[in-house]
Amino acid sequence: MTQQAPSIRNDISAYEAMRAELEGAHLGNWVLFHACELRGIYRTFDEAAEEAVRQFGRGPYLIRQIGAPSVTLPASVVYGPLHAVNFMRV
Repeated sequence: MTQQAPSIRNDISAYEAMRAELEGAHLGNWVLFHACELRGIYRTFDEAAEEAVRQFGRGPYLIRQIGAPSVTLPASVVYGPLHAVNFMRV
């Protein structure tokens, strides 16, 4: 099981608590949660991301599409180097 920062777990819990209401009114839009609070609803991921970075810098914060299933990333993606160049040849 992948461990997440406590604030992200709390933001996910806050989203889950509001999920039915959000899906009823804003299905398909994107939400921004920070410190367990809904900070905004946006038409696109880019709009949500720009606002998140403007307000909170590198985070942490939760951006999620309302109604979309949760995504689980493999450890190789989660923990891979950000700017590595892969010189491995097969």
